[in-house]
Amino acid sequence: MSPADIYLDHAATTPLDPAVLEAMRPALETTFGNPASVHRAGQAARRLVERAREQVAGAIGAEPRQVHFTSGATEADNQAILGVLAERPGGLVTSRLEHAAVLGAAGALERRGTPVAYVPPDEHGIITPKALERTLDTLPETALVALMAVNNETGALTDVAEVADVAHRRGALVFCDAVQALGVEAVDVRNWGVDLLAVSGHKVHGPKGVGALCVAEGVALGPLLLGGAQERGLRPGTHPVPAIVGMGAAAELAARELPVRRRRIRDARDGFEARALSVPGVERNGAGGPRSVKHSNLRVAGVDGETLLLVLDDLGVQASAGSACSAGSVEPSHVLLAMGLDRERARASIRFSFAHTVSVDDATRAAEVFVEAVARCRRLAA
Repeated sequence: MSPADIYLDHAATTPLDPAVLEAMRPALETTFGNPASVHRAGQAARRLVERAREQVAGAIGAEPRQVHFTSGATEADNQAILGVLAERPGGLVTSRLEHAAVLGAAGALERRGTPVAYVPPDEHGIITPKALERTLDTLPETALVALMAVNNETGALTDVAEVADVAHRRGALVFCDAVQALGVEAVDVRNWGVDLLAVSGHKVHGPKGVGALCVAEGVALGPLLLGGAQERGLRPGTHPVPAIVGMGAAAELAARELPVRRRRIRDARDGFEARALSVPGVERNGAGGPRSVKHSNLRVAGVDGETLLLVLDDLGVQASAGSACSAGSVEPSHVLLAMGLDRERARASIRFSFAHTVSVDDATRAAEVFVEAVARCRRLAA
């Protein structure tokens, strides 16, 4: 990546914060023991893991004993859904807007004969409490409701506390994927009233390969992996101490700096959109519904999204569209299709996602590049 490039794909991953790297150094260089060992080297590493557990818990309003480290949010999502359904009779209610890890787990349950129902979103990509109530009516024996807090494609916000209340009144547990919320929204398992919640390190300027699943007291989960007593038997295997330390530091920074980060992200995104949406034929997907500050999902008439991405990249702006490339072709976003867009409009959509590290000047320059890229693509299509 050239120093002149502008990276606007922070919903996919974020750069490692220098302060996080510094926090990780002892675990990378000197504190090398296995946290499961009883000798001093092992217990020194154990203290680092437990300190990180406290930091993550503090960032999400949980108790440290409720936090279980995983290899990332994909594992946490699978652990929550498959683990609950392994221990609790009933079905799953989720939505077609969820992350692939949630949808993949839902599909696996369906293939095993577990009933799964999907809450339809409104035209803005919002899952409303009323829509959840109607869906729960179709699946009275619901064991778990799984809905994300902030959509990873559009930034659409779910009123987590409201949907949790609806689910609990029907006797269901609630799992929330809060990966895109941490660092941009006030994540609080107590205020939200959720039973399980997943977060990820690399979405908040921490390292890749580490996440956490918060599990409320009294919630029984079947493990995905077998072979050890780590993480209270829920996630066996030797702890990746440097990654866990990094996640703890990143989560603590994200929570402490939340107001400042939100303001910087909002200012950069709004400045970008003010220019980008002035281009004829450019509209925002999900316009009219509540959304978080990080995402801008734009639909560009008369343009192929894959071509636009390549031109943007050539001009020094990095963004994303839909799911990852498959056989050289970008598939339209399943989120946008679930919102009612046809494949042509979904394929003409680009996701820009921001961080507090993106300045207003960077966003303004990126918007001008976007204007030029759209013009080039339309000339090519003419």
